[in-house]
Parts: sequence; C-alpha cells; structure tokens
Amino acid sequence: MARSAAPVAFLCAGVLLAALSLLVSCAASPEPARAKAKQAPSVSTQPAAKRSAPDGSVPVRVVRRSSEPDLTPTDPRDLARARDKGWIFMVEKLADTGVSRAAAARAFADPRVPEFDGLLFGLNPRESHSMYRGFLSKGSMASAERCAAAHASELRSAERLHGVDASVVAAIMHVETHCGKNTGKSMVLHRLARLAMANEPRNVARNLARYSGKSGKIEPELAEQVRSRARYLEGIFYPQVVATFEIARQEGIDPLALRGSGAGAFGYVQFLPMNYFAFGTDGNGDGRISLYQPADAAASAARFLASYGWKPGIKHAKKRQIIWHYNRSDAYIDTVLALASNIRSSGALDPVRPEATEARALSVDVRGRPATPATRRP
Repeated sequence: MARSAAPVAFLCAGVLLAALSLLVSCAASPEPARAKAKQAPSVSTQPAAKRSAPDGSVPVRVVRRSSEPDLTPTDPRDLARARDKGWIFMVEKLADTGVSRAAAARAFADPRVPEFDGLLFGLNPRESHSMYRGFLSKGSMASAERCAAAHASELRSAERLHGVDASVVAAIMHVETHCGKNTGKSMVLHRLARLAMANEPRNVARNLARYSGKSGKIEPELAEQVRSRARYLEGIFYPQVVATFEIARQEGIDPLALRGSGAGAFGYVQFLPMNYFAFGTDGNGDGRISLYQPADAAASAARFLASYGWKPGIKHAKKRQIIWHYNRSDAYIDTVLALASNIRSSGALDPVRPEATEARALSVDVRGRPATPATRRP
C-alpha cells in the first residue's frame, strides 16, 4: 500500500505514487469465526460514545449505530474558515453524503489542516523499479529476515488462518513500513482529502490549464483524459475520507488524530481506511483490531490477499495478479516476491529460531502513538 517519510529514503519514495496507482479494494472475505467483523462505513452520523481500549486499538465489538441525523448545529465560523482555506467543496460533499456537516466543517477549519492549494496530477503515473532497488540490498534483505523471524508465530498463524504464504506477508510488512518502524506521522484525513479534491471544479480547471498549449487551448481528447483522471482520483480517495470520519465517529476520536503515510495509509501493512473496515482481523484474539499489532496486521494483510484468490500452491502468475490488487505496480510486485523468496529460503519462518534477536516493535494505538508501558505486548 503506502508508507510515510522515513529515515531510509527509499521507504518514502513509494508512498504517494503507490496510492495514486490505485491501491484500494473494498471487497471483503469471510471473517474468522472468533472475530466479529466491524461494520463498514454507511455514513451514519450518530456520534459514538467516548471510550478507549488500553492500547487505543479498535475493539472488535461494533458500536451501536443509529439512523437518526446528527443535530449538532454547524458553527458558521467553522464554515467560513473552511471556505477561506479552500475546503468548502469537501465539506459540502461530505454533508451531502451523510457525514455531519458540523464535524466536517470543524475538521477542515482546524488550524492543523493546511489550506487546499490545489493538486496537480499526472495522467498516467508509473512506479520505477529504482524506487524499490534498495529493498533488495543485502542489508535490507537481512532486515526482512529478522522481521520475519521476530514475528514468525504471528505470520504462521495468519498463514494457517487464510492460506497465504507467510513469507509474502512478511515481505509486505518490510516494504510497507520496515516491519512497523515507519508507519507514518502524516495526518491521514488531510492526505486523503487532498487527493479526493482532484475533481473539485477549480482544481480541474487548474489542471486543464496546465495541459493547454501556448494558445490556451487544449485538445478535446486530452481534456477528457484530464477530467477522467480527476474523476478517478476522487472515486478512489473520497470514500477513504468518508471512512476516516466513520472511524472517528465509531471510536469517539478526533478525525485529525489518525496518523499514517503521506498517501493516507496506516499501520504495519499500510491499509487505507476502507480496507481497514473490510479486512481488519483480530489476529491475536484479544478482542480488538489494531493494525499496529503485528498479529492483527499480518492476519489482515493475509485476509486481503486471500479475498483475491490466494491459495496454497497457486502459480507465480496468479501470485502476481493478486499482489497487484495490493499495489498496482510491477516494481512493487517484483520486490515483494523477491523478498518473499529470500525469506522463505533463509529459514527465518522456521518454528524454532532462537538466534532471532530483533525486538518486537512497540504497540501503538490507532492514532499512531506509542502505547504506554502497561499496554505493550511482550
């Protein structure tokens, strides 16, 4: 999926392009019997009661929902500030969809959210293999092996649950966040909303002008390509904005609190909000789903891949087709499969690895904050 700016340069490089290449799918596979599936956002606007798990993760239990509208009055000052900052198009669109206008206006009026200054987009972005070359260095492959060894139990459990090769899930964890070390510090709502604003009328006009010749005219075919790309980006990322508000509503948290990559993905395996609802899995049986817990992250990623047909013994070409749904990039697919092959042959996932010394990453809550010592998992 996508990741945030990181100490390692190549970790940062794939984030935004990965997202812009369509890294989203919302189909769901059956939920394991021991974990009740979360309810996907239907954009009910009844506020959830304030509550928090000890580690800030998301309880599996679904908050009781109501079809009654949110009657919280919208502060006209919030609307004015959102308009001045260029976000009024998004606020009104969310309100039309069913998100509380008051909540949307308040979020985009918040001084923590930058102004919308436009989004210039390419018409046919592609990821280069050079973006992922660093992941196949000796040091990176050794790090991926240590990640797999440190979380071998969780990865094998996810494999048993969903039939997805543990080495592939380990490779994804390494490429996405360097085994949870680089889950991102960006404001998820802002990152997703900015991409979702691609089809805002003034932004479309800005991009049409960009592709116009010196005469100021643009060929009809090229103009349609620009408009089509704007609609595409809006169609991909606007539902993610809605889902972010739904996470906040269900969990009783500030929608600006969720932190992740520059492309709006979060957790060890960098899910976007819709995939969090569709594929989030309680891998360790603690009654919560947190993509910052290795067991939950591994089970969720495996469930995603299984939903597209991953089964033991599938052919290489089928593996490529399935991973393409995770990130529609040949460079990404090649890297994940090469790392998985190395992890598999290294024995890092063997049942007994006493020499594996890499410490488990600290648990962090749904907003990306470190868990307190009392809530860290051993």
